[in-house]
Amino acid sequence: QVQLVESGGGLVQPGGSLRLSCAASGSIFSGYAMAWYRQAPGKQRELVAHITRGGTTNYADSAKGRFTISRDNAKNTVYLQMNSLKPEDTAVYYCNAKQWSGGTILEDYWGQGTQVTVSS
Repeated sequence: QVQLVESGGGLVQPGGSLRLSCAASGSIFSGYAMAWYRQAPGKQRELVAHITRGGTTNYADSAKGRFTISRDNAKNTVYLQMNSLKPEDTAVYYCNAKQWSGGTILEDYWGQGTQVTVSS
């Protein structure tokens, strides 16, 4: 079992920055691929950024060049640095942990979400 707790959300003006954190507990953090998703009102949850166990990252087109995902295995924490925020980034942001084996998801965990609101 993995417990995920997000923090760092809030209200920010367009063009501003926020850093989200997701603290994991309960299992071996380094064994999980980690990701950030978001869900805006009336929309489906979408992948924002992903980082593998080895540190390889990929991003949604909307996040490329503005967001950076990173992980600190010693602190059992994954981060999402968000710069140049836009009103369309407004959403609840969720942390996700997955454990894979041969293309099959063995374990899949979600945090409770943290609200990010970009508005002037």
